Amino acid sequence: MQYSELPIFKSIYDLTLEMYMLVRGFNKEFKYTLGEQLKKETTELAILIYKANSKKDKREALENAREKLETVRLLVRLAKDLKIISLRAFVRASKNIQDTSKQILGWQRSCIATV
Repeated sequence: MQYSELPIFKSIYDLTLEMYMLVRGFNKEFKYTLGEQLKKETTELAILIYKANSKKDKREALENAREKLETVRLLVRLAKDLKIISLRAFVRASKNIQDTSKQILGWQRSCIATV
């Protein structure tokens, strides 16, 4: 299956788009620090899912993806606590992060079961 057809890739791609749109509204003080980090982490997360799909042993790429996702979760929480994003945007992003996390965990479990 092509990576672009995977539900997890679609979820991460949507999260990446969401972060890019959110960062547009950041003020200068945070746009080039926290904002750039959010965009970088979510873009790298999408790349990790692509790599995981193309490898026979997916475990390392999936573990790295989970770590990236937790970094994104932390950065989104920081943006909320600094009042850079609204509570509504935080809740929407958190739901997307949680859904993506479940998908990565499920994929990891299926990889362990086949080993």
